[in-house]
Amino acid sequence: MFSKTSFQDWENLVKKQLKTDDIYSILNKENLEGLSVKPYYNSVSVPLRNLPKVEESTQLVAKYRENLEENVYAFLLDQNVEDLEDKALFINNKDLAEHISPDESDRYFSLIDIFDENSGTINEQLGKELLAKDFRKNICINISLHQNAGASIVQQLGIGLSKSKDLVEIFGKEIINKLIFRVSIGHHYFFEISKIRALKLVFNQFSKEYGFDEIPYIFAETSLRNKSKNDKENNLIRSTLELASAMIGGADAVFANDYILDDQTELSEEISFKQQIVLAYESIINVFEDAANGSYYVEDLTRQIAEKSWKYFIELEENGGYLQNMKSGKISKDIYNHSVAEQKWVEEGKIKLIGVNLYPKLEKKKNIHEMYSEKEIKPVRWSEMFE
Repeated sequence: MFSKTSFQDWENLVKKQLKTDDIYSILNKENLEGLSVKPYYNSVSVPLRNLPKVEESTQLVAKYRENLEENVYAFLLDQNVEDLEDKALFINNKDLAEHISPDESDRYFSLIDIFDENSGTINEQLGKELLAKDFRKNICINISLHQNAGASIVQQLGIGLSKSKDLVEIFGKEIINKLIFRVSIGHHYFFEISKIRALKLVFNQFSKEYGFDEIPYIFAETSLRNKSKNDKENNLIRSTLELASAMIGGADAVFANDYILDDQTELSEEISFKQQIVLAYESIINVFEDAANGSYYVEDLTRQIAEKSWKYFIELEENGGYLQNMKSGKISKDIYNHSVAEQKWVEEGKIKLIGVNLYPKLEKKKNIHEMYSEKEIKPVRWSEMFE
């Protein structure tokens, strides 16, 4: 049997290994999310319940190609394809979504977001047309854009809830079970696992305000924010970790954006998709309902992110909701402030990008204010500073 060890035993061992009594100045790591991260966990204050997925196992999504039909069960569609039976089909094209008339047995999911972030408006007519379709999920809450623009995890989830609230006010509470969330998974492995889990918590709480008990359908894709034109092999490693975060966190569907940013090929697209295949069939992490449940560290992060996200959601609501905060410029300014702070960390080397700001460190070619604007929410990659 193993002997019981106390927190003091752990501290004494670490002091001996680090050869200092001041261990916390070394072990405590700052983060831009404002989350409290301890170097040691031996309990969790309030254990969270199991956070299930909508899908029994995570859908592995590929861009449609005819030669994949036999072996792939979920496709991202930009054009109409007939006779795709027993497939999960994610529609990524507004015109296509408007013209599809699915049969009852078809499994169509709309990835169309009816918000216009630039004008701060919503396309109500398009929303009505999408809701009239016999899709499994009709309207997308896209917070992938915000992640790629540099929004914090807390901002992403708070924005997602605020967009959901605006839709409820326009279309009624029945829309809650017709929504699908599109999220991008960033570089911070455990934070991103916790982000997916926290989204489930806060959306479930949001649905209960209207008498439902809904778990959100989550379509997770790899981020472009930490990818580099000069560094395609490292991009592949980064996106594999992001896919693992999404699966362990409990996403219902995952999609790998091409790891090559320029001059993409059919081969690079295939390799990007096969990352999911390796993770699913060799690690089997796509089948667990809530793989991170019970981890003291992830449970604590999940709780903190959920609480902070809900607080940011309430702040947006007190200022009039998502559209009103877009028009006033609050949301774009909040994202700008976080994205600039994040980019400074990249510039200073606190956030490390191998082949960009480390091994080798490239020469800076753009300054931060050339890359970001307070008035616009747009995707920006960290490495653009050095390209």
